[in-house]
Amino acid sequence: MDRRRFLENGMYGLAGMAFSGVSVEKLFARDNDPLRIGMIGFGSRGSGVASIMKNIPNLSLVAYCDIIKQQMHAAETLFPNAVGYRDYRKLLNSSSIEAVYIALPEHLHFVAATEALEAGKHVYLEKTMTHTPEEADQLVDLAGRYPKSVLQIGHQYRYYQLYHKVFEVIRGGFIGDVKQYECQYNRNSNWRRPVSDPSLERQINWRMYKEYSGGLMTELCAHQVDILNWFNRSHPLSVVAMGGIDYWQDGRETFDNIRAVYAYPNGVKASVTSILSNSYNGYSIRVLGTKGTIEIQRTKAFAFPEVRSTELTTVDGVTGATAESWGQGKPMELEFQNQDDQNRDPTAYALMDFITCVKEGKRPFSNVETGREVAKSVLLANRAAESETMQYWA
Repeated sequence: MDRRRFLENGMYGLAGMAFSGVSVEKLFARDNDPLRIGMIGFGSRGSGVASIMKNIPNLSLVAYCDIIKQQMHAAETLFPNAVGYRDYRKLLNSSSIEAVYIALPEHLHFVAATEALEAGKHVYLEKTMTHTPEEADQLVDLAGRYPKSVLQIGHQYRYYQLYHKVFEVIRGGFIGDVKQYECQYNRNSNWRRPVSDPSLERQINWRMYKEYSGGLMTELCAHQVDILNWFNRSHPLSVVAMGGIDYWQDGRETFDNIRAVYAYPNGVKASVTSILSNSYNGYSIRVLGTKGTIEIQRTKAFAFPEVRSTELTTVDGVTGATAESWGQGKPMELEFQNQDDQNRDPTAYALMDFITCVKEGKRPFSNVETGREVAKSVLLANRAAESETMQYWA
């Protein structure tokens, strides 16, 4: 592939810099009409996102809600001028609030999103979108009845330019024919949060219990499954998986390890692993091509040549490195540039585009339909592991 063809094929990646179809300048413009948003759920994720919100143009957190006293106090400290609620329905009744960010436990996502849409709010809903496949289908149908309300799902890596650069390189054919992916999201911890009052155990550590969460697949691996679905332009057709509670014997119900293999319509097989007993290389996605491999880390990606090849004469158009260095088998870091000059958290870029979608009436890149595909994919993996049988997309 010559440089000219590469640039033509790379236009998809460049277009991704303004996901909703507006210019980068407009995305970061400040005006006197910020989006007034309420945070529903101020636990670990909600409080973290709220801190990010403080530095985002055109966004004003004006209300928050939580049922746990300590988390309400944390919200009041961080946003002393915002209004606090113990019942999110009262927050939804406020006409001054245009949008809500839902960071509740997974089993409450569907109900809260439904009530928010019915209240006329724009909704940013954390992943995984729903707790059951049936809820995912129902939420797609419900969102269709409120076309003027934006519903964005919290798969923030779709808004991080690193992944657009990787997709650009894959589409350009620089690592050859890709038929395999290897994904891991590993930690070496019990994944628990401290609980001062034992009566709050299931509220604080809801990720440990099947009633409230799909565990590792829905809380961690869902991010990578979303990338797999995006890159393969489809949901998987089937999945096999195994998991268990084999290390942390502490009363949890969700697995402390799981390994799944997805099969996609294009012949791609993708393994997805998450364990809580070893953190070597923590987070990574390896894209295995016939001419090379791309390894995606947290904030970087590297290309590794498979063999020396004189055909790869335009690698410099992708990475800034020379074709000669690629032929010598040296890994090269992929160069990319975020939407601005700041190295923001991917969630910040996702929120910026959420603002644009609300103001411009655009459809989010991470929307209710892509969210449904991820939810069903990870929930199928859990079902495969629990039943010890292959599961098929229905």
